[in-house]
Amino acid sequence: MSEPATRTVDGLSAPGAGWASGPLGAVQAADREIAHQTALRARAVAEFAAAHPASADRQPGQPGAMSAERRVARPQVLADVSEWVTQEMVVALCISSQAAEQLLVRSLTLVHRLPRTLEALERGELHSGHLWPMLEKVAPIADPKKRAAVEQELLEWMAGRVTTPAQLGAKARRLGLARDARDEAARLAAALRERGVGVRADRREGMAVFDALLTIPEAQALLDALGRYADALDDPDDHRTRGQKMADCLLDLVLRPGENGLRPVQAQLTVVAGVRALLGGDQPGEIGSDPVSAEMVRALAVALGLLPAADADTDRDADPFDPPAPSPGPVDEWSTDTWPEAWRAADERWWAEVEARALRGEWGGEDDPPDDVLARWWDQGPPADADVADARGDTNSDDGPHRDPDSAHDADADAAPLPEPAGWTAARRALEAASAGVAQLHRTLSHARRSVADAQRADEDDEATWQRSPAGRVTTAPTDLDALLAASRSQREALAALLDASAGGTLLDRPRIAVVDELTGALLALTDSTDLRRRAIAGLGLGPPGPTAGYRPGRALDRFVRARDRRCRFPGCRRRVPLGGELDHDRPYPDGPTSAENLTGYCTGHHRGKHQAPGWRHELAAGGTLTVTTPSGLVASTAPPPF
Repeated sequence: MSEPATRTVDGLSAPGAGWASGPLGAVQAADREIAHQTALRARAVAEFAAAHPASADRQPGQPGAMSAERRVARPQVLADVSEWVTQEMVVALCISSQAAEQLLVRSLTLVHRLPRTLEALERGELHSGHLWPMLEKVAPIADPKKRAAVEQELLEWMAGRVTTPAQLGAKARRLGLARDARDEAARLAAALRERGVGVRADRREGMAVFDALLTIPEAQALLDALGRYADALDDPDDHRTRGQKMADCLLDLVLRPGENGLRPVQAQLTVVAGVRALLGGDQPGEIGSDPVSAEMVRALAVALGLLPAADADTDRDADPFDPPAPSPGPVDEWSTDTWPEAWRAADERWWAEVEARALRGEWGGEDDPPDDVLARWWDQGPPADADVADARGDTNSDDGPHRDPDSAHDADADAAPLPEPAGWTAARRALEAASAGVAQLHRTLSHARRSVADAQRADEDDEATWQRSPAGRVTTAPTDLDALLAASRSQREALAALLDASAGGTLLDRPRIAVVDELTGALLALTDSTDLRRRAIAGLGLGPPGPTAGYRPGRALDRFVRARDRRCRFPGCRRRVPLGGELDHDRPYPDGPTSAENLTGYCTGHHRGKHQAPGWRHELAAGGTLTVTTPSGLVASTAPPPF
């Protein structure tokens, strides 16, 4: 008898599929307790780090201090942590220095940048595998509000469902692309510079793994082409698996070009792109069921000749590493030569006061004064020469020595002052040099802060300008119809030309139009421009293709179901539905019809499991929701992925 699915174990909430009976339930409880302890460990590590601040270490410039190169190379989250914390963790936990630093970075990131994730981990709602997508995809979002919104949406999406780390990672990528498109584009540009190939040893004797870091469309096209090369080898006496054939084809194509007898093949990529992505907005798309940025979708379409090149003034992220446009403020790095005369005069007045305070010992290198004090210094007129001279301890000015009229006779009668001892002279000069160095350091830091502020303002101005552009209006449009209205005439014409294209050239099939529910993203119909016009003229509605009178679905029905499901519908699986089959009748044919309501996409392994695994139940609802019940009483449901 199975235990109630809603019960709790030692305060830990139930898993998404409920509690299993017997030993598997004990495994679930142990797994959630491990997650709870992992969260407690993260909090303890962060508390230990907070008790050992970097301020206790030797500071830059002191003998034995951390080198500048090492300081710059440290993760930002460790900036305020003593460099010796990891060494103590090595001794305490019997791990390597690298592992200790990784644990420290993860813990501090969870505590300070992903607090809701840490709370969910502490309740046992996540396991340690779920942390990687959150740390890699959500934590890097710079804007705290965006990061918190993405984190919250992901956790709400996971609640009550079976979610693997791979599924969470795909969802996180999609949300990040939609909410943080600008920074995602910058990270993609940086990743493009890391493309390359490599070889690493494999645990199997005599084997190695050949790695290639490529963009998603490049990798998908390469894999599809190798598969098609392997499928073309139809010798009945060839007993190699498809994977073995693909590996041999790769070797033949690279090492024996022109000698392998392989005929060229055309790789096939399935690209899913929304109206807003094609019109220049930030809506992410899919290539081979993997989420990609709208920029990548448009770049691929342009490369294939399906869309014209974007106008530079409407493309916000043409090059994320271009310097920001100049602003009215002083953004010329460290030079003030280009400043207006009034700015230079005010800057000199301010620095004269700073240097005077430093020489009097009243300033010890603290940050900039409060804004009201700083504004008062900038608004004041230039100080009198005598004040500046006195502040610097100088008794001479350009007009000659300053004398007190009442003591003029005594001053004239005095003999020349005794020479200062050499030791004190050297000390005074060292103090003056140090004071001047500190003042110059503060000047440089202040200029750097102003340059950063000016760059941020320029970036905000650029963002505001982009939001007023057609692409910006398309991105913020509440619906796709509003996006079409917000687009420019040339954008709409380019989109119409793409949708009217026919198969041939770079297109294996003509573009299809997915009509989806605006609120849920569910696929309602799959059509093309010709059929859409025909139905509009005839007054016909749109919907899924009708049933097929036979076991195998017709082309339109097959295309619709594969577009609706895209990946295996078994809970937790992300394998693609094979092109050659694996569309399953929920109610066996002929008792059940060959229709969209009775067909489900599976990978080969889970298709076999539906029919052969004892004690399992698969039930498909009319709306496409698949419910799977396991022999131990677990219940999990999946819905078609939204567009």
